[in-house]
Amino acid sequence: MFDTHCHIDEEAFATDRDAVIARQRESGVEAMIVPGINAASIETVLIVCHAHPGYCYPALGLHPEDVKDDWKEQLAIIEQAIRAHRDELVAIGEIGLDYYWDKTYKEAQQEVLRRQLLLARELDLPVILHNREATEDILRIVREVQMSKCENEKMGKLTGVFHCFNGSRETVQQILDMGFYVGIGGVLTFKNSKLAEKLDGVPLDRIVLETDAPYMAPVPHRGERNESRFIIHVAEKLAEVYHCSVEEIIATTTANAKRLFAIQ
Repeated sequence: MFDTHCHIDEEAFATDRDAVIARQRESGVEAMIVPGINAASIETVLIVCHAHPGYCYPALGLHPEDVKDDWKEQLAIIEQAIRAHRDELVAIGEIGLDYYWDKTYKEAQQEVLRRQLLLARELDLPVILHNREATEDILRIVREVQMSKCENEKMGKLTGVFHCFNGSRETVQQILDMGFYVGIGGVLTFKNSKLAEKLDGVPLDRIVLETDAPYMAPVPHRGERNESRFIIHVAEKLAEVYHCSVEEIIATTTANAKRLFAIQ
C-alpha cells in the first residue's frame, strides 16, 4: 500500500511519530508522501523524511488556507526551499484553492496557485492539488498553465493529483482529460458518500490511494486519529466498486503512485 498524502509531520503525531511510522511498515504500508502546507512545515516535513529516507517522501507548497496577508513572503520562502531541495522532492504540494471557510483571499489564492503551478512546470514536478468549493476556478487555472507557452522549451508537462476527490462525474472527466490522477481516501467509505457512483468510468490506472492523516479517518475508524495503515479500508471499498480483488487494487494504485511521483 502506498499512502500518497499523509501529514505525519504534524503536531498530532508529535509524541509517538517514530512508533506510528514503524506500525505502518509492519502493517504493509510501503511508503508515504508527506506534503507541506506553509513555510513552517518546510522544516518539519524535511526532518521526518530525512529520518525515514526511502519511506517518507517530501513535497513542499503553500496551502490555500495558509494564504494570508503575508502570502508573498511565505511563498518566496517556500519557492526558495523547493529549488534548494528539488532533487529530493517528489511533488509541489499541498497547493490549490479553498473557498469553503473564507473568500477574503480568493484572488491571492489564485495567484499563489498559478505561481506554484508554473514552478512545477519549470522544475518538472507533479503537483498535489487541494480543492474545496473552487472547482471551476482550479480547473481553469490548471488548464491555463498547462496550455501556456513557455520560454524554456525544456519545461515539463503539468500533471499531478486532485487530492481528496469528491466532485462530480463531469469534474472527474475533466481531471482525466488534463492527464491528472484522482486521489481517493476515507470519504469513499462514509455511509452517505456518493463517491463510488462518481468513479464509474474512471480507469483504475488513474487512481491513487491516500489518507490525509491525521484527518479523514475511514470507516470503521471515524473519529480516530487517521493513520496510513487504515488505507486498507479504502482499498477494500474500492475493490467492491471495481469488482476486483483488494490485492489488485493495492498493486495497481501503488504502481500508479510510483509512476506519478517518479519513485523507483
